[in-house]
Amino acid sequence: MPCPRASEWLLTSAEENCTIKGMDKLVFRPGERVSHAYIVASASEEARRGTALRLAAAMLCESSGDRPCGDCRHCRKVFSGIHPDVVSVAPALDDKGRKRREILVEQVRFISADAQVMPNEARVKVYAIHDAERMNAAAQNALLKLLEEPPASAAFILCASNPALLLPTVRSRCVLLRQNADEAGAARLGIRPRGHGWPARLRHARRRQGRARGHPARGGPRPAAAQALRRIGRAFREMLRHAQAQHRRQARVRPHSCVRGKEMRKLN
Repeated sequence: MPCPRASEWLLTSAEENCTIKGMDKLVFRPGERVSHAYIVASASEEARRGTALRLAAAMLCESSGDRPCGDCRHCRKVFSGIHPDVVSVAPALDDKGRKRREILVEQVRFISADAQVMPNEARVKVYAIHDAERMNAAAQNALLKLLEEPPASAAFILCASNPALLLPTVRSRCVLLRQNADEAGAARLGIRPRGHGWPARLRHARRRQGRARGHPARGGPRPAAAQALRRIGRAFREMLRHAQAQHRRQARVRPHSCVRGKEMRKLN
């Protein structure tokens, strides 16, 4: 299955995986089939949730053109968060209202049972599992059975910050959509990758210029303050050596004078 086309998308070496620079650019062209299971990987929870919404809208969209169109009733309901056939699953809360560390197998069994029920409005039901890497081993194995033999009216979106924590068998049955976090984060912070945009000849010229200006990080001579510190260090070491030599001389003289003092006391 070809990767959905969009501006700022890159196709990785994996046959059905995509590396995404802009997750908000996700769109399926006419004739492109939507998979029944995706893994959305990104360090940003906002990016993961936004991409899950776009995938869910594309799965339910009624448009004959690009999907999601954003205009049909399914797209509007999905983006408004009120579509009855989009089910979100996340780590449950404990008795104190805190989020649990794991997604339990009971939650996946609920998905498996609910997937057997026909959708309310659309052709399929979409199950978005947030923080999917928090599923324990039992939950992932239960989900694996569902991915191997999915109902015709069910689709799955697994949102994970680290998809490597998912079982390899689970990953192999999903299309991986990964955000290029390095470039996205650098662009967001205004950071240019090292060497990017600078030809090698120009970079070497800047290094030579740095040596001429005396920049210590570029191999030039040390600044005056560093040279002064080195002179102070040499003077301190010389003074220390002189004091140690004087102490050794005194140590050699002291035993002789002590012996002479004992002899003088015996004579008296």
